[in-house]
Amino acid sequence: MSEIKELDVWHFGEESACRFLRKNGYKIIDRNYRTPQGEIDIVAGRKGIFLFVEVRTRSSNQFTEPWQTVGHRKQKTLRLAAKMYIREKAIFDGEFRFDVISITLSDAVKPQIEWIQNAF
Repeated sequence: MSEIKELDVWHFGEESACRFLRKNGYKIIDRNYRTPQGEIDIVAGRKGIFLFVEVRTRSSNQFTEPWQTVGHRKQKTLRLAAKMYIREKAIFDGEFRFDVISITLSDAVKPQIEWIQNAF
């Protein structure tokens, strides 16, 4: 049962992040891009800027903010996955950025969203 709840929280968080990015003028280019090195939750773009977005969702921020859980190891895997994405999609021009969208679901009506641009 807790496994289903955790999946629902993750899915809700990722959907909320996509809606948030769209509201801010970004197009969702890809989701859950997987490589042997790791996964990119969302790839978004606007006017030659490509965002590689890690989404972190928690039901509360009692112990730590969701974005604080993106450590050096995760940053490294995201960088490697982004390099593979850029090569595979043959993106030769543009600005690339790593962002974190932190979502806390402590309010049942409206999630708290924090967008950390250029997170690393």
